[in-house]
Amino acid sequence: MIINFARTVEQLSICYGEREALVNIERQRRYTHRELHGLTNRIVNMMRERLGLKRGDIWLCILDNDNLSLLHACTALKGEAAAAWTNRRDSADEHLWQARLVRPKVVFLERDLVDTYFDALRELGAMVVSMDPVAAPREGLHYFWDLLEGVSDANPDIESDTERDVLIYRFTGGTTGRGKCAQYTIANWLACRDSYYLEREQVFDGETRYLHMAPISHGSGLGILPTLFRGGCTVTQNTPDLAQWCRHIEAERITTVMLVPTLLYRLLDMQEALAHDLSTLRTIHYGAAPMSPAKLKPLQERFGNIFVQVYGSTECLQAVATLNKRDHADATPERLAAAGRVACNVELLVVDSDGVPVPVGDIGEIWIRGGATIGGYFGNPEASEAEFAHGFWKSGDLGHLDEHGYLYIVDRKKDMIITGGFNVYAIEVEAVLNAHPDVAMSAVVGVPHEEWGEAVHAEVVLADGATLDAAALIEYAKAHIGRFKAPKSVAFVDALPLSVVGKVLRRQIRDKYWRDAARRVG
Repeated sequence: MIINFARTVEQLSICYGEREALVNIERQRRYTHRELHGLTNRIVNMMRERLGLKRGDIWLCILDNDNLSLLHACTALKGEAAAAWTNRRDSADEHLWQARLVRPKVVFLERDLVDTYFDALRELGAMVVSMDPVAAPREGLHYFWDLLEGVSDANPDIESDTERDVLIYRFTGGTTGRGKCAQYTIANWLACRDSYYLEREQVFDGETRYLHMAPISHGSGLGILPTLFRGGCTVTQNTPDLAQWCRHIEAERITTVMLVPTLLYRLLDMQEALAHDLSTLRTIHYGAAPMSPAKLKPLQERFGNIFVQVYGSTECLQAVATLNKRDHADATPERLAAAGRVACNVELLVVDSDGVPVPVGDIGEIWIRGGATIGGYFGNPEASEAEFAHGFWKSGDLGHLDEHGYLYIVDRKKDMIITGGFNVYAIEVEAVLNAHPDVAMSAVVGVPHEEWGEAVHAEVVLADGATLDAAALIEYAKAHIGRFKAPKSVAFVDALPLSVVGKVLRRQIRDKYWRDAARRVG
């Protein structure tokens, strides 16, 4: 299907005209739906007329949330060149690797990154656009708002094939090494939007004010189109600071947020969460990592029954499974351990090692197919061949379905521990450890063992002020999940290694113990 996406957004601007559509807190910018439509038209026209970006070209962003919000889906899907979004919080090494992979014609940068990145990007042949004025001019360096001067806000009048034209690139998290570059069409993004609208409980409406503190280049950004198309407002925060987050909830009367579980746990101990009025919150989405059922109860007591778990992935850009508020209200601890009920606009299979679906209740690898599933990775045909089959993405997640259509994630295939011939799933052990009142967080890995191949090991962060004996914690785990699944050793640590989006990097923990081993599995 062919679409002029700018014409679609024009209809939204007519419907919602003077309602607030975008607020950039740090830069104190506010745009109505009409203003945002006009501005994004100008940006697309500027890219074509002044930067020479055309179909087949790529422009790359290394930006904070507020600036990236101007260049997010509303802009990217109106244009003909493709956007590549990086996570601003990644390292310079990672950003430059990503730039070398996609070879952008133009890179949009935060001003404080110009000195670090400019020479390397120019060596790649890219023009550089700073989002704020720089102290001294350089050849090949432009200022974003100067480029927009005098540019028309008329419809760019660009038509794209919703199924074939790749208009957005995003990078996978890379928790097991270098990330991959996922490629998206307009159809992928509209399927993402629709997955939220098809849920039994509707979260998005005209009163939605969605605060994004997590990077909108990643999971948090999935809420932007559902908010826009309902006439709601996107609010951006750049700094990952929970104290500021609490202040912004109150000041902007925020209704909807997304936080990873690790940040939700911290909220329980924060004075700011009590000092500020957070009563406007109607929905807290969580995802990216599993929530401890034991930690969820005090969160519900503090904030109410406003939690929604969403399971998705970079490769399938939608709410693949959702555990909604009704599910949270009266669910058993076992149900709270579910990722949610599978969405009705996605096909999800649980398969054995040969790709054959297994019976309900049996554990297998999760395969996903639907309108939001990408067709493959940019510049990586080997990974595309290995990870996709008949339109399904092979997730690498292990899990099972129950008779009611709820999905349970057991582990990542690479995180499964084989000890003495038994399969132990790290997530299951972590859930038990996290249920202990003195435990704040835990990570479970397999470590080398001469007799069993691998032994279950836990690294644990204690709750503030808590003291706990390793032997006592091991006995606690044995009482709840049995002897062979319980950790054989426990190390108490001040913090666990986290990715920039809050996922525990088990690989880094595991590598400490396997560094000198002859092989990397037991």
